[in-house]
Amino acid sequence: MGGPQTEVGPIAVPKKKDEAPPPEKPKPPKNPPGMGEYSLRVDVPLVSVPVMVTTKTGQFVPGLKEQNFKIEEDGVPQKITSFSQQSDAPITAVMLVEFAATNYYFMYDALNASYTFASGLKKDDWVAVEYYDMKPHVLVDFTQDKRQVLGALNQLRIPTWHETNLFDALYDTIDRLERIEGRKYVILISSGRDTFSKITYDNALKKVKDSHDITIFAISTGNWLRTVADPYMGSITRLDYLQADNEMNTFARLTGGRAYFPKFEAEMPEVFNDIAGSIRNQYIISYHPSNAKQDGSWRKIKVELTDGSGGPVKIRDQKGHDLKPTIVARDGYKAKMEVE
Repeated sequence: MGGPQTEVGPIAVPKKKDEAPPPEKPKPPKNPPGMGEYSLRVDVPLVSVPVMVTTKTGQFVPGLKEQNFKIEEDGVPQKITSFSQQSDAPITAVMLVEFAATNYYFMYDALNASYTFASGLKKDDWVAVEYYDMKPHVLVDFTQDKRQVLGALNQLRIPTWHETNLFDALYDTIDRLERIEGRKYVILISSGRDTFSKITYDNALKKVKDSHDITIFAISTGNWLRTVADPYMGSITRLDYLQADNEMNTFARLTGGRAYFPKFEAEMPEVFNDIAGSIRNQYIISYHPSNAKQDGSWRKIKVELTDGSGGPVKIRDQKGHDLKPTIVARDGYKAKMEVE
């Protein structure tokens, strides 16, 4: 048994008889007339980074621990403050589908891809369906009813317009998703071409970089036809498609997603199985950045695997063969300055 504990309170020191009172602390000056009162928030933000670790065949690598990850921001190692493995998590996503009469083969691929994804939805998933031609259209807002999703996709039969405004549609979709809490995903099914947007690629890219908690998976359509027609394409058309592929890759890479360029319809189920597996099986790494400045700068993120002692982590299959893991995480984030 422990002895009694004694609480010691503050000791009062009597003032000397002729001691002068301490001087008052000067009050902080007020802002000039007409200027509002404000303060800068200096608390360090928490950065959360979803990380996908897969084998070469796209199979999720489970069982990794916090000590198996090393994360850097602008080349400076960061201390991980929280770590978790997300398994079979529900999805909150927007299916954003290009619906233009530029080439029907693009639409054929897009619809088949969309049905594949919609058929694999689970009861706790929230999904919205949008399409775009000359402007974005919401076919069905966020719902957990798979029938509504399939019914919405079934409306996409005969496209009318030839124009595509990918940049406007992606900007609008991200803008809507930013009002929703938690992790969100955009499943972009598109040729990647833009012919009609009011905003530029740079505007769309800035919106993508400024977004938080949104991951883009991009599926390029019509690649089979492009491969067949490549010898007959002019240099300008070929460059147009190469630029479209690069933009799809960039949108995905910046947000920690992936871009897919299937050449055959038969590849679509595998692509969407890979996306579903990536979304539902992730590691979430969080840290307080050592650079506490909220100055609007772009911070580069790098995630690596380690065995815990600085060496490479070793992953083997059931037969004992070494596997080279693939790490997918967002390239970085934009630090925001908050003014109160």
